[in-house]
Amino acid sequence: MTYNIHPLFVHFPIALLFLYSIIKILPFKKWFPKVAWRDIERVLLLIGVLGAFAALATGDTAEHLIHPNRQLVNAHSNFGEIATWIYGGLLVGEIAAVINAQKYTYRKSWKFISSILTFLENVFCNRIFSGILAFAGFIAISITGLLGGAIAYGTTADPFAGTILKILGINL
Repeated sequence: MTYNIHPLFVHFPIALLFLYSIIKILPFKKWFPKVAWRDIERVLLLIGVLGAFAALATGDTAEHLIHPNRQLVNAHSNFGEIATWIYGGLLVGEIAAVINAQKYTYRKSWKFISSILTFLENVFCNRIFSGILAFAGFIAISITGLLGGAIAYGTTADPFAGTILKILGINL
């Protein structure tokens, strides 16, 4: 017998990545300058992205166990993937930053790898670009959660569900 374990895996990534976005977007560094915000962001991002990939994997199983509206499931799945890849890109930048901070001495053949890591860090850790990605991820994960709630509890459980479904062109 196969069980739908997807609901067990979705809530933590949503909460962690949602919190990551809030910390990234709002000026917490100015409000509380003595807090190690970068470390907090990295932990939230790492655990959140790993959890999001687990949620994606279990979502495929859940699709086959319950049979809700196909348009709704596809939209939920697409927004979940978009959110996961946005946050995954941000995580790649942070991993590149951690590796670059180690000041490894690269052999000549590894200079190319060093330049790639520097490029990834410069792109994904750029304050403005990472803020835009965090905001886009925030929107994507919020819509994913709303659509997941509509699948599980119906379209009347969330006051914004009807509006978002109408905007997305999903007919129920």
